[in-house]
Amino acid sequence: MAPFLTPKVVLPGFKDRIESILVQGDRAYLGTSLGNLHIYGVDPTQDGPEEEWEPVEVKKGLVKKSLEQLGFIKDINSLVVLSDATVTLFPLPSFTPPTVLTSAKAAFSFGIHSYIYKEPQEPQADSGTFSSPKAPSIPTLITTLIVGCRRKVVVYTWKDGEPQDSKECVLPHSPRVITFMDNVNACFAYSATEHAVFSLNSMSATDVTIPLPTTGPATTAASAFTGLAGYMTLGLGAKAKPAVARINETETLIVKDHEGIFISSDAKPSRPSTIEWPVPPEEIAFVKPYLLSVLPAGSVNVSNAPVGESSNGESQPAVATTTSVQIRSSISLQPVQLFTFPFDASAPSSSTSPPAPVNASVRLMTTSLSAKSQLFLVTTPTDRNAATAEGSSIWQFTMKPWTDQLDELIIARQYVDALKLLDLIDQAYLPDKEQRKLRIRGLNAVSDFRAGRFDSAIDTLIELDINPAKVIALYPESISGRLSVPREKWIELYGGPAEPSKEQEKPLTDDTSPNPSEKSTAASPSLGAAVEVLESLGITSGTGSVRGRFRTPFGALISGQKDDDTASIHSQSSKIKHENPPADNLRRSVETLVRYLGDRRPKLAGALAAIGITPADQAHKIAPLSESSVDDLFAMPNAPLSALTPEQLQRYAQIVDTALFKSYLMVRPTLAGSLFRIPNWCEVQEVEGVLRSRQMFRDLKDLYNQKKMHRQALELLRQLGEKEDDMEERLYDSIQYLRRLGPEYLPQIFESARWVIEQDSTMALNIFKSDDVDLPRWEVADYLDGIDPKLCARYIEYLIEEREEDSMEFHDRLAELYVKMTLTAKKRGDDKTRREFYDKLVHFIDSTNRYRVDRLYGIISSEELYEPRAILLGRLGRHDQALEIYVYRLHDFAEAEKYCKRYYQADAETKNIFLTLLRIYLRPTVDTKVDLLQPALDLISRHSPRLDTVEALELLPPMVTIEDIRTFLIEGLKIPKFDTSVTRHIHRARSDQVSRKLLTLQARRVKVTDSRICPQCHKRLGNSMIAVHSPRGEVTHFYCREAFSRKLNETRH
Repeated sequence: MAPFLTPKVVLPGFKDRIESILVQGDRAYLGTSLGNLHIYGVDPTQDGPEEEWEPVEVKKGLVKKSLEQLGFIKDINSLVVLSDATVTLFPLPSFTPPTVLTSAKAAFSFGIHSYIYKEPQEPQADSGTFSSPKAPSIPTLITTLIVGCRRKVVVYTWKDGEPQDSKECVLPHSPRVITFMDNVNACFAYSATEHAVFSLNSMSATDVTIPLPTTGPATTAASAFTGLAGYMTLGLGAKAKPAVARINETETLIVKDHEGIFISSDAKPSRPSTIEWPVPPEEIAFVKPYLLSVLPAGSVNVSNAPVGESSNGESQPAVATTTSVQIRSSISLQPVQLFTFPFDASAPSSSTSPPAPVNASVRLMTTSLSAKSQLFLVTTPTDRNAATAEGSSIWQFTMKPWTDQLDELIIARQYVDALKLLDLIDQAYLPDKEQRKLRIRGLNAVSDFRAGRFDSAIDTLIELDINPAKVIALYPESISGRLSVPREKWIELYGGPAEPSKEQEKPLTDDTSPNPSEKSTAASPSLGAAVEVLESLGITSGTGSVRGRFRTPFGALISGQKDDDTASIHSQSSKIKHENPPADNLRRSVETLVRYLGDRRPKLAGALAAIGITPADQAHKIAPLSESSVDDLFAMPNAPLSALTPEQLQRYAQIVDTALFKSYLMVRPTLAGSLFRIPNWCEVQEVEGVLRSRQMFRDLKDLYNQKKMHRQALELLRQLGEKEDDMEERLYDSIQYLRRLGPEYLPQIFESARWVIEQDSTMALNIFKSDDVDLPRWEVADYLDGIDPKLCARYIEYLIEEREEDSMEFHDRLAELYVKMTLTAKKRGDDKTRREFYDKLVHFIDSTNRYRVDRLYGIISSEELYEPRAILLGRLGRHDQALEIYVYRLHDFAEAEKYCKRYYQADAETKNIFLTLLRIYLRPTVDTKVDLLQPALDLISRHSPRLDTVEALELLPPMVTIEDIRTFLIEGLKIPKFDTSVTRHIHRARSDQVSRKLLTLQARRVKVTDSRICPQCHKRLGNSMIAVHSPRGEVTHFYCREAFSRKLNETRH
């Protein structure tokens, strides 16, 4: 595959020596050795090769000396110029005023990198280290300029165009080439063989270390020829220049001698493989995903050039006599294209020399920053006179559209390479990237299938959601039926090009190149002198190449016509191989198909269920596959199940289930019947006879079930059940089948359930207790009531207790059934049944309130169902009548008290319900022979706090003694009403008593004269402060009062 178009000259005949090139937007800037800057207009929107550049402006004497390097900083819209070891910023478009970066003295090179800062990063602990700015609330554009100076680097940073403080770092050597590896790492080339990785975070450089190859015989032999290779290539090129190229976010390519080594940001090789050139390349550049290198004349073999005869009569391949540009894939590291100067035979030239090629130097390989994947380079004739006459030319290398490159790989059936290339292409440049990737992966899966790698192929087809019809088409007719496709049509079926005939299946050659100057690369050339030297050493042989034995730079120069390693790489990769899988692989492939169908089947079922379609509901309604043509089935999309229409999903399900049944019959016959025990979309009419003949009745029942042939299924189960002696085994299958039928089959359920009910009514009731199907409850109740009211009552009990049925209709009906069965049993004299349903009735109406009380009371009011009547009267609020039933009819005084406890509320209308019961006891309204006084007294003693004491005493007959109601009276006095009144009167009496005593004490007097003596100290009182002691009125000095009080207390005790 040739990824680049034929180069075109965009600027011929430039007389000055071009030292630097920069293509930015719609401008191309050329820096010359005289310090002039030539500006040309380019069209950044044009696809394909551009027309010749139009001159716009010339800045003569922009700098005093040669413009060694050009760069552009978008943040500040300035041109970066390296000249005379000084870096200067020139603002565009005026170029004034220039800003000299004074800190970057003795500069050799620089590198520029811009990126968008989004996520915050923790600041470095060491303030002297480089750290990204703290993330703002919006994305920030950060640009870094690294200037390599004499034994140091200077780092400049702009944040949204605002300059930050510069930083410096001392280095052991001077960076000659600087290339950014990522946002915080850059690769330095000190020389052609010395490199380092510089970290902006730590402001330190780490030397790149390349481990030595493993010592061995081959390595030793290869090392022996390394020097010879250098000798043989002496004079093929000038002294190697340092070269670095960024490959991707994680890899950078450095060139050491003739070897290209991939390194990562840890300064270590990232790949075990390397790129080997016959000689060190003069220039390298990377245009994703291709590496372009300039190789000197005489170092590259031109595989399709005429082969001449050597002096000893042996043929040897032609060698390029002019400078070449070799293009390698960064994916496979193999050469994919070669251009030799002159790149375009139609390029303008003033030379009138004979056809002998005129060589030229190729310099300054500059990639465009646009999205067109272009590269520009400068060629200057090596002949001084020709250079003076013609000047230099700038060539534009333009990559073919991605679509063309991918199509060429698909035609060559290099699907793996196509996928790797596709992964490197940005979605913005290939809008249909995902669609192409899906198609190529599908083609690669078909290729794997043809090679017998069934598991890998099926895994890919599952991941790609390929139409099941296309997958099944890869199998023989016994599996795929009319979907079968011949082997040679598989690629075309999956969207690939039609398979060529055997006459057309020839390896692609370089003769298909667009022009004579564009050549696909061959293996590295061999020089005649090198061959003679090796033959003299006895190393060469007719069965293999030296390069095949020794992977050395010198070996890369050797080529022979019979050596596999020297064959054209393009031809090797373009050969179409048809690997027919072994004939005995059919069973293994079908096993893989079973795995594929087993993966698709549940996912299809889930997708159909999500839209309310199940095989149980729709499998019998969809049209058979035979009504759809093969083309229509193949035309269904390769898409996720969620993107398919219901009709397409059902078709897929039919295809999958039918193929699964056929696959089971071939490789797993015992599992074929299991397909019918789960919902399926298989067209099974053709297997009904087989199932009957093999007595696979269970599978036949499942078949009937899936086809909605329930009458036949139930009849089959009845026939099978009648052969069983155990009742549970006889009825179990029929019950389970009926439980799964929905309400739309209610007549069929009622019809088939009669036989089950006749056999065992208890087991038959499970038919209507399914948790998965909800049958019309009222209709089921009517059906069961018509057979046996007990069954109906048990069914409604199940609805209320387990299914939480809360409708009044079912509660009313259940209560009525209890009444009906109680009265019926009473008439029959079946006391046990009567008591059973009577207790159920009482418990039911007492424990729930979901029935209509007045309606039920109207039914039983004339019946001798006293306790239910009492409960219903209580629900109606007629408590006196309910209590009269308990007292006068049932003589159940305990239940009467429980009734009062249930309805009693101190602050409600029922606060006097105990007084009502007491009145019923003591003032009976009917004649009764039962002594009600004792129950009344018991009620008074137990519930006195809930009775009005006065009214209760008024109800008591005169014959009742105080002793009979002693407890009641004591409790009555403890009632807060009485207790508060008594306490209040006691406090009032006590207060009056104290007041009277105080008046008596206040009325008493003592007389103090001059002669009155203190009884404590026996001194005259005089005019001193005195104290009077009660109750006798002794008078003492105030200060003697305490001592006299103690004396009095001792005397009293």
